[in-house]
Amino acid sequence: MSFTYDDVGATREQAPCPPGFRPLHVRTRLGEGEPVFRRAAEAVLTWEMHRATGVGIDASADRAAPGVDVTVTLAGMIKAPCRVVWTLEEHRRAGWAYGTLPGHPESGEEAFVVDRTGDGTVWLTVTAFSRPAKWYAKAGGPASRGFQHAYARRCGTVLRRLSGGEEED
Repeated sequence: MSFTYDDVGATREQAPCPPGFRPLHVRTRLGEGEPVFRRAAEAVLTWEMHRATGVGIDASADRAAPGVDVTVTLAGMIKAPCRVVWTLEEHRRAGWAYGTLPGHPESGEEAFVVDRTGDGTVWLTVTAFSRPAKWYAKAGGPASRGFQHAYARRCGTVLRRLSGGEEED
């Protein structure tokens, strides 16, 4: 199966949002220190964060890697097929992005990156560009967009808990 968009890998380059797509950028502070970073990175790279948000994950591997196929199931009914397009495992940054495949309600790419800044603060950044692909995503209009933002925020809340980071404000 081929991707449903042309700019594959654009989230890694932090390129401008492709024409006709909507950008998403949600950054959540997780806590501080190397242990928080390591736990958060592992939870992102092994699908643990996604599963803990309540979505179903069916992946062709236990860990994110380029070419791994992932189907995200929402509410037990909507299946969203994706493929990992890039991964990142560095001293202070770890994460991955997937691109949409035919059958996904949206068309585009979404990245989940954990980074530890120079002062030791650990962040999750969810970056995406997308546009509706299925009739129900188009019909959902702003509600579909709101769902995507809410999911990105939920990822941050869940990952803060999984990594042993700070309590919510």
